[in-house]
Amino acid sequence: MYDRILQRLWPVPVRAEDIATSAGTVRIYRAGPNGEDPYVLLTMLGGNALAWHRWMGRFGDRSVIAVDPFGEPGHSVQTRPVNSREGAAGWVEELLAGIGAQRAHLVGASWGGYLAVEHELRHPGRVAAITVVEPAGLRTLPWRFWLWTILSGLALLLPAPLRRWAARRLPNATLAEDELLTVLRASLRYRRPDNQTVVFTDQELAGVRVPVQALFGSRSPLQAVGVNRLRAAVPGWRVEVIPGAGHTLVMDAEDQVIERVLAFPPPAPAGERS
Repeated sequence: MYDRILQRLWPVPVRAEDIATSAGTVRIYRAGPNGEDPYVLLTMLGGNALAWHRWMGRFGDRSVIAVDPFGEPGHSVQTRPVNSREGAAGWVEELLAGIGAQRAHLVGASWGGYLAVEHELRHPGRVAAITVVEPAGLRTLPWRFWLWTILSGLALLLPAPLRRWAARRLPNATLAEDELLTVLRASLRYRRPDNQTVVFTDQELAGVRVPVQALFGSRSPLQAVGVNRLRAAVPGWRVEVIPGAGHTLVMDAEDQVIERVLAFPPPAPAGERS
C-alpha cells in the first residue's frame, strides 16, 4: 500500500536510500542534488515520509530529504530498541552523518520538532538551522489536545464529504488527504513503540546554539502555552503564529510554512558577515 501511494503522490522524481545506523537502517527519499546542506523533514508521530509529498517539489535546486522515522510504519528497519533520549538523538546523528550533512536545516513537525531539538542538544555540529512546527516537548499535553486527537480519530469513520467538513472544522488537514488516510487505515495494526518525549527545561532550550524558528497554528491546542513559553525562555528564537491553522500546520498552511523555512535564517547584516 505504501509503495502504491508513493508512486501516485510524489510530484517530482525522488531517490530512495537506506542509511545504516546502529539501530537499523533508515529509509529516506531525496529530491534534488546531494549536498552538505539538505533540508531534512521529520514527521509527527503516526506519520512517515509520505506526509511530506506536497513539499518535495518546492525547494528548487536544494536537496530535500523526507525521512521514515523509526517506530512508524514505513521502510525503515529497526533492529534494536530506541528507548532513551540519547538513543533518539543518536539515530538522527548517524543519519545526518550517513548523508554527509554539515549544514542541514532540520524541519520537524510535532514529535519531529522535539526530535530536532533533542538532536541538536546532544550532537551539535551538523545542523545550521532548525524549524519546529507545533513542536512537542514544551509542556505536558493539555486536555484540549487529547480531545482534538479523539475527535480526529472519530472523524476518520465519517463518509468522505463529512470527513472533509471535519477537516476544516477541527482543523486537521490530514482528514482531507484521501491517499494518506488509505495508508493510515492499512497501518492500524502496526505496533508502535512508546516514543515518549520529555518537557525541555528552560536551560535546555537556551542551550540550542543554532538559529531556531517555531511556528504554531492559531487554532491549535498547543499554541498559547507554546508561544508564551518560548518567548519567555528563548527570546532569541523566531516565534510566529499562523492564522487559521491547527496542529497539522505543515498541511493546513503549507505555503506559508515552506515560505518561512526557505527564508530562515535571514542573511546576517553586512557588517556582521565574516
